[in-house]
Amino acid sequence: MKHFKLVLISLLAVGILGGCAQSNQKDQAKEDQELKIVATNSILADMVETVGQEHVKVHSIVPVGTDPHEYEPLPEDIAKATESDIIFYNGLNLETGGNGWFLKLMETSHKEPEKDYFATSKGVDPIYLTSKGQESDQDPHAWLSLENGQHYVKNITKTLIEKDPKHEASYKKNSENYLKKLEELDIKGKKEMAKIPKEQALLVTSEGAFKYFSKAYGLEAAYIWEINTDDQGTPDQMSIIIDKIRESHVPSVFVETSVDPRSMESVSRETNVPIYEKIFTDSLAKKGEVGDTYYDMMVYNLDTISKGLTKK
Repeated sequence: MKHFKLVLISLLAVGILGGCAQSNQKDQAKEDQELKIVATNSILADMVETVGQEHVKVHSIVPVGTDPHEYEPLPEDIAKATESDIIFYNGLNLETGGNGWFLKLMETSHKEPEKDYFATSKGVDPIYLTSKGQESDQDPHAWLSLENGQHYVKNITKTLIEKDPKHEASYKKNSENYLKKLEELDIKGKKEMAKIPKEQALLVTSEGAFKYFSKAYGLEAAYIWEINTDDQGTPDQMSIIIDKIRESHVPSVFVETSVDPRSMESVSRETNVPIYEKIFTDSLAKKGEVGDTYYDMMVYNLDTISKGLTKK
């Protein structure tokens, strides 16, 4: 009887181990078939995952909640970039301005433009910075217009199909569904923003990241500093925005999730105009929180800004 039990236990153990081995082999086979993709930030990573779904494995370089303008890549980022099949970056002076961390990373990982790494903003009509000495620099925050966001998705889809044509039908279907959702949200957002009284249609933020958004939704953009690579909250900057707010009838100001709120808190105290809420610019929220996808981030921004600027 003891011998029978030992044999049975041995057979069960072999079966379990064999099952584990088969499962591991299947997992490995699935990983081998997935495109290994690196995206420079969480917004682009989410777009790629939405289009690619089960056919892609995506690594986001800049962590959630971190400013991408002046990032310092980690050893893991270098390893992921080196091993990747595709790298997606924003362009428009986001990762290549400031300390130029992205181009250094591409050089280190031996990647070539338009062969290994691709700008998702390609073809977008750029808005330029206005600060003295920066007039030839492009404003990178194009994704904050949903029309531009749709352009990003089309660029991502085109590249995925070129690199992985056997899953073209899947990429096209996912992309079409995604683009329809973004287009419907854009139309709805424009209708809601049109209800904001003209004298209150001033969008005040810390960084000047909402020029594309403001142009798309009929607002005027105002800010303390123009881009996060600038000095932030200088006396001149504070004086200009405080005067701008006092000359307006704007009922609320906003602060971004990825910047230090203290400068805007000072502006709010000086003008007696409250900070309505935080809004998203350079990063999604953490998984499980409101705004953890590009679509949900834009739903939140449109709703929050609309409510904040229609206050009496």
